[in-house]
Amino acid sequence: MLESIYVGLTGLAGYSKGLNVISNNVANLNSPGFKGAQLQFADLYYRDAGGDVPQELGMGLQTGGTFLNFAQGEGRDTGNDLDLMIDGAGLFVLRGDDGQLQYTRAGQFGLDDEGRLVDKSSGARVAASDAGGNLTDIGIAGLRFSAPLATRSVELAGNLSVADTQHVLPDVTVYDAAGGARSLKLTLDNNSATTPGTWTLTVALQDGTQVGSGQVRFANGRPQPGFDNVLVAWQPPTGTPLSLRIALSYDTTNTDGGTESTLALRTQDGYAAGSLVRTSFDADGTFTTEYSNGQTTRHGRLALAWFDSPDQLEPVGNNAFVFRSGAQPRFGQPRGEGFGAIKGRTVELSNVDLAKQFSELIITQRGYQASSQVITTANEMLQQLMDMRGKR
Repeated sequence: MLESIYVGLTGLAGYSKGLNVISNNVANLNSPGFKGAQLQFADLYYRDAGGDVPQELGMGLQTGGTFLNFAQGEGRDTGNDLDLMIDGAGLFVLRGDDGQLQYTRAGQFGLDDEGRLVDKSSGARVAASDAGGNLTDIGIAGLRFSAPLATRSVELAGNLSVADTQHVLPDVTVYDAAGGARSLKLTLDNNSATTPGTWTLTVALQDGTQVGSGQVRFANGRPQPGFDNVLVAWQPPTGTPLSLRIALSYDTTNTDGGTESTLALRTQDGYAAGSLVRTSFDADGTFTTEYSNGQTTRHGRLALAWFDSPDQLEPVGNNAFVFRSGAQPRFGQPRGEGFGAIKGRTVELSNVDLAKQFSELIITQRGYQASSQVITTANEMLQQLMDMRGKR
């Protein structure tokens, strides 16, 4: 009967551990990227009670490790560009100041004082992967501003009516090398009376100062190759010279009377200096920066890691894991072989099923009560035995 008490105690100890695992799951119901765990139960060793007939008596309950449920949790839109979720397989790679790598599904990231992308919980740096597969930092260091670009090409599109003698584009903005905006006036004069399909393009400043001119020509109502652009070299009062190519787009038309001239600026390739207004990540993990001058640039790609089995991962807090000794992670990039895609402005929620945890809680409670009752009953039987011995 003493053995029965010991067996009951193993049940109490085992179910106490089970309650601890369940309570931890429930407590982290709202922890992003949290993976629920389940305690592994097994029967303890057996011993032979002796006798002619084999009698194997169990010695109670033992607990093994905890099994991590790595099923993907639901995503929640946060509106924060640096909140990221992996839709599919993969773990974000975090690098501590000591060089140790940790891994997480909780993509709640921000920028530190040096502009590096870091995990908000631990402050560890989020790793990117370069072309050679090496882990590097990623962030906005050196990317806070967009340098200006001088205009080199201006493209016009629309219709020039044969009936018009002149068409004016009163304000075409271009940029110099310092990012300064310059306003030009473009005038097209119809020379069809002397040379059919020919127009003279004159480029002038707003004060009327002419800075260049040339002829464009149409054939069968379309710009004639080789005669569809004018080159203008211009030295502004300040700054470096500008060399502009002003061209008619391939779909520009030169129609007969009865139509209006609609020729206007389609594009120009210059821009002013800009400051950073937004950072984001594409589905393939590419870091993208957007600037106030309308420019967008793409930089490094996030690194991801994966494993052969959840048993290779050990939780270390802050929703992070490390690989157990001897385990080797497999590194890659989002949308790479075997890896999921990145969803921006989204975090992965805990995958804990509250209803299942409540059912496990009831089972654990009943198991604990039953083990306690075994101890109570064995104790009462021992007491009865002692009472019988005392009456002899």
